[in-house]
This record gives sequence, C-alpha cells and structure tokens, in this order.
Amino acid sequence: MKDLIGKFLLDWRKRVTLPLLSGRLLDIGCGTNELVREYPGPGIGVDVYDWGDVDLVVKDTSRLPFKAQEFDTITIIAALNHIPNREEVLAEAKRVLKEDGKIIITMLPPFISKIWHILREPWDIDQAERGMKAGEVYGLTHKETLKLLKDAGFRVVYEKLFMFGINRLTIADKADFNA
Repeated sequence: MKDLIGKFLLDWRKRVTLPLLSGRLLDIGCGTNELVREYPGPGIGVDVYDWGDVDLVVKDTSRLPFKAQEFDTITIIAALNHIPNREEVLAEAKRVLKEDGKIIITMLPPFISKIWHILREPWDIDQAERGMKAGEVYGLTHKETLKLLKDAGFRVVYEKLFMFGINRLTIADKADFNA
C-alpha cells in the first residue's frame, strides 16, 4: 500500500529545506535520500539503516568517516528524535561542519508525532521495516531541540513553523565561530 500522505509531507519538507541548502551537504538520517538526490550541489546521505538509496550506511552516526570541517550544510530532517544518541551525533555534526556552516533540523512536537505514527502505522515503511528502537522518541519539544543544539555548541539563527504550524524548521551555526 502506498503512503501518499507520507510522500506529500516529505515533499513539503523538501520544498521548505532545499532553498536553504548551500555548498557540500551532509544529510544525517537521510532515509530514502531524496533530499540529497534533489539537491543540485554535492551531497551525501548517511543513515544507520539501508533504505535502498542511502549513500553511506554506518553503524553509528556519531562516528562518521569524514574529516573535520568537511561540510557547508548538515541536515537532520524529521530524524533527530529517531537518533538515540542525539547529543553525540550533534557533537559529531559540529566536528564535520565548516566554521561558517549551518545545521538545519526539522522536528514535530511529541504529541503530534505520536498521533501521526499511530495513524500512519499501516502505511509507514519506517515502522513496518525498522520499528522504534530503544532511545527513540516521538518527536522533540522545541525546548528539547534548543537545549540539544546549545549543549552541542550551536547557536540558533533562524526558526520557522511550517506544515500548518506543527513542524518547526531550525537553522543553527557554530556558536564558538561567532564569539
């Protein structure tokens, strides 16, 4: 059964995110890797699960095989809540992000995310193939996302609500670069 609603919402996230990307892109938790495939610049999608078109499948996204300051833009689109070791992954993102680079995150709040996962369960390949693992949560609050970014050494420079105001896009840069 096709997940038409999931595809519609994925396309919406891509429409919001693609114009904000620049330079060399790293998409952490890339899923089906559509963002990288549609981005006209150089990019690589990494995930811990092979969704069929992932550029690099890794055991742990907190240990990436890239040099320091290799990427201009890092994205974590609708995935930070699915990463059990979020703090370590954000620290690794900071390591591989150029000094003047940016990280872009989209996130649903927990209540909406839980309802969304329940309603979509029959069509959601993520739940059918992989399921929720230990440490994953249904969304993150705005406050949790901000704290995670701050604790990893990022400074929020822009935020925008989209998808009828229930999804939040957050852009941050390296806080110590701006000090």
